[in-house]
Amino acid sequence: MKRTGLMAALAVSAATFSGMAQAQSSVTLYGLIDVGLDYSSDERTTAGGSGGRSFFLQSGNINPSRWGLRGSEDLGDGLSAIFTLENGFNVGTGQFSNGSDEFGRQAFVGLRSERFGQVTLGRQYDAVSTFVAPMSAAGSFAGNLASHPFDSDNMASSTRMNNAVMLRSADFHGFQFGGGYAFSNTASGFRQNNAFTFGGQYVYAGLSVAAAFFQANQPGGLASGNTSGALSSSDVDAPLLGQRQRIYAGGIAYAFEKAKIGFVASRTSIDGPTEINSGGSYAAFTGNFMTLYNYELNGRYALTPALSLGGAVDYTQGHYVQPGQSQHPKWVQGTVQVDYALSQRTDVYLEGTYQHVSSASGLLGEASIYHFTPSNSNRQAIVSIGMRTRF
Repeated sequence: MKRTGLMAALAVSAATFSGMAQAQSSVTLYGLIDVGLDYSSDERTTAGGSGGRSFFLQSGNINPSRWGLRGSEDLGDGLSAIFTLENGFNVGTGQFSNGSDEFGRQAFVGLRSERFGQVTLGRQYDAVSTFVAPMSAAGSFAGNLASHPFDSDNMASSTRMNNAVMLRSADFHGFQFGGGYAFSNTASGFRQNNAFTFGGQYVYAGLSVAAAFFQANQPGGLASGNTSGALSSSDVDAPLLGQRQRIYAGGIAYAFEKAKIGFVASRTSIDGPTEINSGGSYAAFTGNFMTLYNYELNGRYALTPALSLGGAVDYTQGHYVQPGQSQHPKWVQGTVQVDYALSQRTDVYLEGTYQHVSSASGLLGEASIYHFTPSNSNRQAIVSIGMRTRF
């Protein structure tokens, strides 16, 4: 009887210790796979050359495919050590995305306090992506296909900061704020490809309001030769290369019982532009400066618990100055999505985006929807039928 009681006590103690250990430390493997069959109304074959319709398999129509590791360790008194390592990949080829970086989407470690917030160090998103983007169609239900021209305001979160120290507060009665600084990591000067950002949000019941700012000095680092600084040009994380980029962004959203509507506005400027990301690769784009104003109205409605309908309308007005001339391009874009959830983890979707450009020529006069090859004309339509699954 004594031996049986001792064994039972040891078993209870082991189970209790195991439960404490699991509560104190955890590592989670997670991921998302998104792939679809796409139709493009017009894609040019060479810069300035002819083009035509195209059918193809595309990875990441809504969300870029990724897998990652997320972990935390309880240090006591409400303090935890945290980390995230996240890799992006192409489902169609199995290759790394993000310039073939192993953890090109995110890679950071830090401390989190339940009372005050968190501080993290590594490769991370800026405040525009964190606070404002979730109110846009690109940063929520519609994803990449709904991004604004060149994703210049980072609503699709295509820009990440290297060498970044980020602070984010705890939730104080619905209000949360944060910001950070990304080092150039060069001895020749702090401003040779560095960046800083800050922003905040307020959430009350169904209402959400947010605003954020981002500035990058010599993004991409071509002028200084520091191409691996805060915004790397080797992995196309800097959509606009030049002397200085600034983003001002704000948004408001309201969630009803079955619906959610949102409005976002942003202003992006680039001084001394030299190159621009067009269709996933850089193209020469020199001038004095360029400014883009983006306005978006979006909404989503749940027809049933599994079936939802969403859409967005965008208007972008640009101002581009070159020596001796200027252009004032205008983009009008519409996105419609039908999504059906097969389970909590897996869904299928049908999504289409149409873009029309006017009052522009050259690179700015070519319609270009996110990472797809630009059109040979000022119009482009992309239709995708795809599938997503999460783990």
